[in-house]
Amino acid sequence: MNENSNQQLRKTIGFNAALSTVVGILIGSGVFFKPQAIYSATHGGPGLGLLAWLIGGLITIAAGLTAAEVSASIIKPGGLIVYLEEIYGERIGFLTGWMQLILFVPAIVAALGIIFAQECVSLLGLNNDLYVIAIAIGVIVFIVLLNSLGAKFGGAIQTASTICKLLPLVIIIICGLMKGDSAAPMITPLVGEGSNIISVLSQVLIATLFAYDGWIYVGTLAGEMKNPSKHLPMAIVGGISLVMAVYLIINVAYLRVVSASEMALVSAPATLVASKLFGSIGAKLISIGILVSVFGTLNGFILTGGRIPYTMASENRIPFSNIFSKLNTNGVPLNGTWLIVGLSILYSLSGQFNLLTDLAIFVIWIFYTMLFMGVMRLRKTKPQMERPYKVPLYPIIPIVAIIGGLFVVISTLITQPKNSIVGLVITLIGLPVYEYMKKKNSNKNNNEISA
Repeated sequence: MNENSNQQLRKTIGFNAALSTVVGILIGSGVFFKPQAIYSATHGGPGLGLLAWLIGGLITIAAGLTAAEVSASIIKPGGLIVYLEEIYGERIGFLTGWMQLILFVPAIVAALGIIFAQECVSLLGLNNDLYVIAIAIGVIVFIVLLNSLGAKFGGAIQTASTICKLLPLVIIIICGLMKGDSAAPMITPLVGEGSNIISVLSQVLIATLFAYDGWIYVGTLAGEMKNPSKHLPMAIVGGISLVMAVYLIINVAYLRVVSASEMALVSAPATLVASKLFGSIGAKLISIGILVSVFGTLNGFILTGGRIPYTMASENRIPFSNIFSKLNTNGVPLNGTWLIVGLSILYSLSGQFNLLTDLAIFVIWIFYTMLFMGVMRLRKTKPQMERPYKVPLYPIIPIVAIIGGLFVVISTLITQPKNSIVGLVITLIGLPVYEYMKKKNSNKNNNEISA
């Protein structure tokens, strides 16, 4: 193994950078693009659409409160991988990393790159799918080059982009609430005529949970945080709470300016609202705000995503581990980051934003739900484990998180069976890879002993 693989990740990330990473990952494309999917699913009914943001936020807060107990207790780089391995063993830990490496992170990065590119093309008045693909790949590669300068620099980018992205949201919230119609319907009707509430709830929760997703990935930075036991739970819970408040308020502002049925027809409701409030110039400014927001989200996923192959390769769990376990001179797992980005570029060729996000959310929530169950399992199997933070209102909060996770997984299996099967198959391919690497490592160890 290369000597760089034995380097220690540098503890350079403080609370502000961790908090801004959570907020920066969460507030991205979802708040701008998913209202269209939500209100089209409700057939123009504002009530269930608005309620979905609240329910999704509460599920995510319960998830964050629950997962933070494990995050604060298991201070190792790798996040979800090492948490589930500690609870369920090496095989499940490997599958978690495999799913994130091969499917989840690359799919999300690709989807965000596509959305960024589509907004660029729209803003510049271009009309060519080749431009979308080229810009999507270009922005992903550009962010990798920025993050190659070090985690501290990447954290600084995250802090700056988070501040910038909040400005257009604040402007829409203030102007929408002040200038919008205070009598506009918010609660009724819950859904349009002929809709099944349970089926619609499944669809809108998938959309909102995409908008809230990413909070767990700050855990992958634990090895680079100055005070992870204290700051990690604060960053997760504080970030989710802040984002939920922003999502709820901005959707109220949206509905004061345009109806739910109008939002169901446009891909970027924020731009439509801005054009109503400020005219065409305002719409262009909001489009720039969207670009900044998506850029920050991309940066957050790429910053944390590269730590996944690094962690797995450091333990010789994936093919070519000697390459992906290296750190560059700035202490960044750059080769692992390029692996994630290479897969992202491949996925971005599909141009399918909603397909990629739905697939990713379904698979990740299988493992999230296992984590929530695992918190309760650890309380029984390792009662003496040091827990700097304990989930409040135990076991109520973990049970809420588990129920929410099971609803997402089961309802997606029912409503999107093809997507679900593809996600499961890609994930389960990791099993033969695990067995191959286990046998290879065993043979290597035996040869070393005999020598």
